[in-house]
Amino acid sequence: MRAVVALTLLAATLAACGDDDGDSGGRTTINWYNFPDDSGALQKAADRCSKASGGRYRIVYNKLPRAADGQRQQLVRRLAAEDDSMDVLGLDVTWAAEFAEAGWVREWTGERKRQATEGTLRVPIQTATWKGKLYAVPYNTNTQLLWYRKDLVPTPPKTWAEMLEMSRELARQRKPHFVEIQGAQYEGLTVWFNTLISSAGGSILNASATEPSLGPPAVRAASIIRELANSPAADPSLPNQMEDANRLAMEAGVAAFQLNYPFVYPSMKSNNPQLFKNFAWAPYPRVDAGRPTRTTIGGIDLAVSSYSRHPDLAFEAALCLRNRENQLTAALEGGLPPTLRALYDEPAFQKEYPFHREVLASLQTASVRPRTPAYQNVSIAVSHTLSPPSEIEPESSVETIRDQIDKALRSEGVIP
Repeated sequence: MRAVVALTLLAATLAACGDDDGDSGGRTTINWYNFPDDSGALQKAADRCSKASGGRYRIVYNKLPRAADGQRQQLVRRLAAEDDSMDVLGLDVTWAAEFAEAGWVREWTGERKRQATEGTLRVPIQTATWKGKLYAVPYNTNTQLLWYRKDLVPTPPKTWAEMLEMSRELARQRKPHFVEIQGAQYEGLTVWFNTLISSAGGSILNASATEPSLGPPAVRAASIIRELANSPAADPSLPNQMEDANRLAMEAGVAAFQLNYPFVYPSMKSNNPQLFKNFAWAPYPRVDAGRPTRTTIGGIDLAVSSYSRHPDLAFEAALCLRNRENQLTAALEGGLPPTLRALYDEPAFQKEYPFHREVLASLQTASVRPRTPAYQNVSIAVSHTLSPPSEIEPESSVETIRDQIDKALRSEGVIP
C-alpha cells in the first residue's frame, strides 16, 4: 500500500513539474525530452515543428541530464510513475526493448510506421524494433571510423593485425604510435567488444535474445583487445580512456591512430590546424581481411510515451522533429549523422562531412548492440569482465561473460 501511495505522490509531483496542457493561445503543449544539445539544432527543430503545426501544438524541448545513465534514470522514474506530462521521448538506441517490454512506449503502426521507416537506413530501424514491432523512429545515428596521421602512415591499415604491426614499427622508430580507443570500464568498452565480435562473424546474444551466443568469435574479439593492451599500441591511460580522452591524445600528437566518432574531425581542425593537415580517415579495421567490419552504431530514437495525453499529436511531432530539414540541421550544426539515406547525397552534408562515403558504408553494414530488456546488465557483464583490457584471459573471460549474461537473461539478480 505504501508503494502505491508513493508512486501516486511521485506522479503528482512530476506532473506538476511539466508544462500545462496548453498555452494562452489555445495550443496543446507537446513535451519532448531529449539529450542536452549545445548547438541549438534541437531547439530549432522544436520551433520549426511548432510553427508547422498551424497553431495546433507547440513543442517544448526539455533537456535530460548529460550522462546517458542519468537520462535513462529520469525517464524510467517518471514513466514508472505514469507521468502523463511526457509525450515524445529521446531514447538511446539500447533502450527500445526495455521500454517496450515495460509498456512505457507506444507501437508505431500503419501509416505512421510507413512514414517512420520510408527512406530510413535499415540498421537504425533495427535499434527501434523489439519482437518484430516498431516502437520508435530513428532520429540520428553514429558510427566510428579509423582516424590516422598520413604523415606517419601513408596507407591506412585494413585489418587490426596490420594496424598493430604499423604501431610496433612506428614505436621502433620512436615516432608517435598509440592507437587511441575506449578502454575504460563503461559502455565504450562494450561497444568495442560488440564491434569486434560482430566483425568476426558472431554476436553476444542469439537471434531471439534468449541466451548468450559468443563462441569462437567472442574469444577472437577478447584476444584482439588483450593484444592491443599489451603492445606498444596501447596508450598508458587505456584502462581509463573514453572518447574525449582519445580525441585529446590525438590532438596532442602522441597517437598515430584513433577509433572514434566523426566529432573528432571539426575538433582537430579547430584545436590543432597544423596537425589537421595530416589528419585522415579510413574504414574501421577488419578482424579478417575477407570479412567486412560491422561497427556498432549509436544514436537516438524518438518514441511516444504510453501515458501521453496527446498521442496523435505526439506521433505527428516526432515525425516532424526527424524530418529531412531537421536532420540536416542536426548534422550540420550538431554533428549528428542522419538516418535518412537521401541526406547522404545532399551537397551541404557532403561538404561538411568529407568522409560521408565511409560513414554511409559503415552504417549500411553496421551491427547493433544486443536487443534485450536486460541490456544494462548485459553491458555491465561485458565491460566489467574486460576491464582492465591488459588482464583479459580470452577463453575464461568469455566464459565469465557468458555466465553473467545467462543469469541476467533469466532474471537471477542484478549484476554488480
